[in-house]
Amino acid sequence: MNAPSVPKRALVYGAILTWAIAVVGSGIGYLVGGVPGLVSALIGALLAFVFMGLTAASILVAGRVAFGPDSFVVYFGIILGVWLLKFVLFIVLAIWLRGVSWLNPGVFGFTAIAAVVGSLVVDLLAFRLSRVPYTDVALPG
Repeated sequence: MNAPSVPKRALVYGAILTWAIAVVGSGIGYLVGGVPGLVSALIGALLAFVFMGLTAASILVAGRVAFGPDSFVVYFGIILGVWLLKFVLFIVLAIWLRGVSWLNPGVFGFTAIAAVVGSLVVDLLAFRLSRVPYTDVALPG
């Protein structure tokens, strides 16, 4: 049985992290800000999961599309294109969410920061716990 790849493992760990942040964040959000705090925490957790999913999906798609020695431009073009899409999406959502009355900005901000830091830890753990060969050498015998 093959072990899951780093992006797949990061996506699974990210789903677990998002679930934990949604549960804990919505509980704290409800205690701090009522229903708007609860909704703000859930939106922050969902946004983090969507962004983690886009990152993992871009790496998986780029790995399948770009193969061969001269395809690194396609690989990094897909990765950077999705990064740019995430950046624009974040700016649009930040501008839109700034004006809504049902959002608690403090709860949303703390949830988003916890999700970003958590996603970095998840990516680090997924990479650290995966066994990925970095050479392709045939041994004698």
